[in-house]
Amino acid sequence: MNNPLYVAYHDEGWGQPLHDDQELFELLCMETYQAGLSWETVLNKRQAFRQAFHGYHLQHVADMTDEELEALMNNPAIIRNRAKIFATRANAQAFLQVQAEFGAFDVYLWFFVDGKTMVNDVPDYSQAPAKTTLSEKISKNLKKRGFKFTGPVAVLSFMQVAGLVDDHENDCEWKGN
Repeated sequence: MNNPLYVAYHDEGWGQPLHDDQELFELLCMETYQAGLSWETVLNKRQAFRQAFHGYHLQHVADMTDEELEALMNNPAIIRNRAKIFATRANAQAFLQVQAEFGAFDVYLWFFVDGKTMVNDVPDYSQAPAKTTLSEKISKNLKKRGFKFTGPVAVLSFMQVAGLVDDHENDCEWKGN
């Protein structure tokens, strides 16, 4: 990949255990935006999404009005999918409920992997699964809690970026780091 954003994303964050709730929320949102699109498209619009959604400050996003969300449909710098835009607010509201119940979204999320990154054998990334039994379980739980666009494929991608699973190729210098 020649896109500097993509290279930096892989080298500086992808697969590194993440425990900051605001960063987890942003990455969860980014995974929801990706549905049906390339990851590169989402990365290229990341800064615009940050501006549109108040730096992903949870309470600000949760409090956005329908009018504010509708206005984003006129913003060419972001992915203008109404369902995804409205899902961002719904997910902020659900995220806040999880925080209230567990003390932090981080606590809730990492419980699924007993607090440790699962390192998978990935000889070639093209052989890595699109979803797993665990991503299906988390997806089901998230949906029950009111999250949107959190199917098992998006959840596995989120688990990878947040470091719950290490799916770097076996010969990648970042494997197990």
